[in-house]
Amino acid sequence: MKLSRKNGLRASAIGALVVSGALVLSACGSDNNTEPTKGGEKTSAAASNIKCDGAKGQLLAAGSSAQKGAMDLWVKNFQAACEGVEVNYQAIGSGGGITKFNQGQVAFAGSDSALKDEEVAESKKICKGGTGVNLPMVGGPIAIGYKLEGVDNLVLDASTLAKIFDNKITKWNDPAIAKLNPGAKLPDSSIQAFHRSDESGTTQNLGKYLSTAAPADWKHDPKTKSWPAQGGQAANGSSGVATAVKDAEGSIGYFELSYATANKISTVSLNTGASAPVAATSENASKAIAAAKVKGTGNDVALSLDYATKAEGAYPLILVTYEIACDKGNKAETLPTLKAFLNYTVSDEGQKVLADAGYAPLPAEIAAKVRAIVPTLS
Repeated sequence: MKLSRKNGLRASAIGALVVSGALVLSACGSDNNTEPTKGGEKTSAAASNIKCDGAKGQLLAAGSSAQKGAMDLWVKNFQAACEGVEVNYQAIGSGGGITKFNQGQVAFAGSDSALKDEEVAESKKICKGGTGVNLPMVGGPIAIGYKLEGVDNLVLDASTLAKIFDNKITKWNDPAIAKLNPGAKLPDSSIQAFHRSDESGTTQNLGKYLSTAAPADWKHDPKTKSWPAQGGQAANGSSGVATAVKDAEGSIGYFELSYATANKISTVSLNTGASAPVAATSENASKAIAAAKVKGTGNDVALSLDYATKAEGAYPLILVTYEIACDKGNKAETLPTLKAFLNYTVSDEGQKVLADAGYAPLPAEIAAKVRAIVPTLS
């Protein structure tokens, strides 16, 4: 199938966004943009500028599959620069990562949504004298991928998406879809809607978008990380949903844009109420992320995203992935490595190595705040 969306490979400066700090969600680790190093191996040129600052031994982490590709690149470069260090990130989903973090099994967790109040309370048992804090690190659009022969430029709105994923619209030639796609040859065939089987911040962000932009059609709890609706088919992780959509004619599902790019999956443009439908691109996601507000206090940088924006060219179905760590009470044996690694990932150098994957940069003031907080972890 022809991929009709331009998944831009560079993020432009938008509003208060950091051009040099492009943050990326990538579906798979890549050896692109690498240079030869000693021993014939390849690593990013940025690795030479990484400060190890006492990093040693093994650092365990787990969580969001949305940031797996970003982690693959970061880990590769960090380990190349810091001899004897091993960073092991398990992409088991946001819910699984938070569970492991609050059980003291990992030094930090990746999550596509901020900690809930009860999860913060639980973290205080592990973070002796402190608490788990949300540090935004990676941002980008959630793409709605589909496979429908002969339809290369599908447009949907929040209401129609809600009804599709809630099993209320079951045919591709449904009048609601046809109205949004005049002239398209929509088949009289069943829609195969795929969702995540695991607890996922991506699922939660989709739910927040649907409940905000189409509250009359999506009545489910927007805070849940588990799939709340009846019907549809389940697959594990963003990679599992993307593979299912790629393989099944008449399918639709949700995953980070990079999974669509890597698998050559067509993506939906959203009718947001702006003058034209908005494609899932890094630039368009940037316009929506620019409206994010900090709702966390102190060292917590949890964000409030505007899922209902109708700004021209703003793609509102977005997520921000956080690294969740203790502000105080980290284990002494892993603290130097934790700080060195997160200092690298949020640095200009850490973000530049990901820029070519084309995801949305975070607002300048947010990136600066995270850079100031990481060195204070104790």
